[in-house]
Amino acid sequence: MKLKKNYCAFLLLASSHLYAQKGYWQQEARYQMDVQVDVQTNTMLGKQEIFYTNNSPDTLNKVYYHLYYNAFQPGSEMDMRSQNISDPDRRVGKRISLLKPNEIGYQRIKNLYADADSLDYTITGTILEAKLKKPIKPGGKVKFSLNFESQIPLQIRRTGRNSPEGIAYSMTQWYPKISEYDIDGWHATPYIGREFHGVWGSFDVRIHIDKKYILAGTGILQTGTQDKYPDKTTWHFKADKVHDFAWAADTNYTKESIILTNGVKINFVYHRMAQNAEVWDAFKEKMPQIFALAEQKFGKYPYAEYSFIQGGDGGMEYPMCTLMLGNKNFNSTIHTATHEFMHSWFQGMLATNESLYAWMDEGFTSYAEDVILNEVLQTKEHLPNARSYDGVITLFTKNLAEPLTTHADFFDTNVGYSVSAYSRGSVFLSQLSYIIGKENFEKGMLAYYNTWKFKHPTPRDFRKIMEQVSNMQLDWYFEQYIGTLKKTDYAIDSLRNQNNKTQIYLSRKGNFVMPIDLQVFQADSMYQFYNIPLDVMRGAKTQDDDAVKIQTQKPWFWTNPLYKLEIDTPLSDIIAISIDASDRLLDFDKTNNQLFLNHITLSSNLNGKLAQIQLHKTKGAWEGVYVEIVQKIAKKTSTILYPIPTQENEQDKLDIILPLKSKQIESIKLKTNIGYFNLADHE
Repeated sequence: MKLKKNYCAFLLLASSHLYAQKGYWQQEARYQMDVQVDVQTNTMLGKQEIFYTNNSPDTLNKVYYHLYYNAFQPGSEMDMRSQNISDPDRRVGKRISLLKPNEIGYQRIKNLYADADSLDYTITGTILEAKLKKPIKPGGKVKFSLNFESQIPLQIRRTGRNSPEGIAYSMTQWYPKISEYDIDGWHATPYIGREFHGVWGSFDVRIHIDKKYILAGTGILQTGTQDKYPDKTTWHFKADKVHDFAWAADTNYTKESIILTNGVKINFVYHRMAQNAEVWDAFKEKMPQIFALAEQKFGKYPYAEYSFIQGGDGGMEYPMCTLMLGNKNFNSTIHTATHEFMHSWFQGMLATNESLYAWMDEGFTSYAEDVILNEVLQTKEHLPNARSYDGVITLFTKNLAEPLTTHADFFDTNVGYSVSAYSRGSVFLSQLSYIIGKENFEKGMLAYYNTWKFKHPTPRDFRKIMEQVSNMQLDWYFEQYIGTLKKTDYAIDSLRNQNNKTQIYLSRKGNFVMPIDLQVFQADSMYQFYNIPLDVMRGAKTQDDDAVKIQTQKPWFWTNPLYKLEIDTPLSDIIAISIDASDRLLDFDKTNNQLFLNHITLSSNLNGKLAQIQLHKTKGAWEGVYVEIVQKIAKKTSTILYPIPTQENEQDKLDIILPLKSKQIESIKLKTNIGYFNLADHE
């Protein structure tokens, strides 16, 4: 059985791999950089060569570069955006507008060549555009070379000097970076402050800096490097199969390392002080388990090293490293570190275009962080990312939600972007697991990574993988979740006893259609799991919780707002009914998702004149909920009811007869603190 299972998995991954390769292409950029840092003036002089390969089917007539440091100047697009958005990032605010000439950032290009051709170029804000004298044909190669001068800005957002925790240099988005060109064309996106997209390739970087500084960053530090400047040290890094390069430098760094059982070296580079040493030591102890779970659930880490570096203004991911705050408490530190480390998969190795699909990076990373830390910290949460659900519902409640198709820089609010990227992306995965089942979902995440690592997958690519693994159609889910603001709301509408069977009526109140998991709990502590797929799925999950057998029902045609499920269990044996006991369904009104019947039996004896409600007492006195039910019935129907249960009533059972017509009963829907009770008569 195990052999057969593995063979099928092999065929699945093989077919997925072929799908990913068919017609796919991506550009390649191999960087060589040599940079001199003047720590007295906080400036850099750099030489850069990029060996560029045009793997596209298009002829390229121009090229674009990102000059990120130009964003840190008064009047820049980042400055204007921060001053005019309703909820500016507190780290930015109006700080850029107040920078002095020796505090701003800039990148000045001295010259630019394509092979031997000197290129004319224009710079608009953070984007350089150069027209090529010789177009690059499909399959063509060219060497771009330039000299640049930069001033390192005060640390405001991600990059810069003198961070809030006293780190001298946090060097991210620090060099002229060639823009990505893919099937959608050039991505010459100005630096407003959010996400990034880069060309796959390699980096060979030499940094000459004052001898008293210690450096850490992307790639592997090379040994035996001699510096041609007597007062400086040359730090030489190499990194392959990456799309960016970051580094940090400080005179007081402590560098510690551990070697994992798989041989990967984990570096911890930070200011070690009495107030943070215990936190970093505790975090280091957890890292082997975090790493093992990450590989088990999301795929093998392919590099030889990874570094956690104190620097920046929060936590920011880069290939093979992260820059993060280092003086926080343990909970904050381990969450930030785990989150940034998991970016190695979704931003580092899968490298989806974050500007277009931030939710596929930040959201997937947030999901992984919650799932992994739920095990590592043994919090044993029923729903590890429950806070993401709360955030999504709050966002919609405040009318701040925008479609996930919105470009990261074009969200109207920062909170709208943040919740959409982090929380809605995380919930997207939880709901996908709900739809296709946990086992299929876990297989799918590994297949996604193994098929698309070192490429730039899109939502379509992810959907195709999950469809192949689950044998279901999922376009309906992706389209609703990504492109609309529809909301899910399903309800247990009513129950009916019929020939010693129970008829359960479900209703769709919202406009986001989903399959339904229904759990029916019985007095003998057993429960039945019913799955109601949508017709447009063309399939249904067969596994979700290993301990429970799924009973698949006929599909729910999504255009029908009602669904009737008839089960063999008598109504008298049912103590509770729940839609999605796992809580993975993003239902915007969960008050109508459960019925607790262990204390109340509702039966309809309808002949056009009478209805009977039967209340059963629990141990001890009558609970207030029963009084509430009867009082609501009396108020709604203007009927005098007798007897009225009280806390002192000693009877175990009360029968209440209502002299009502059928249409009146259909209008009675009672909301109590234990759920909804609907007395509607369904034929």
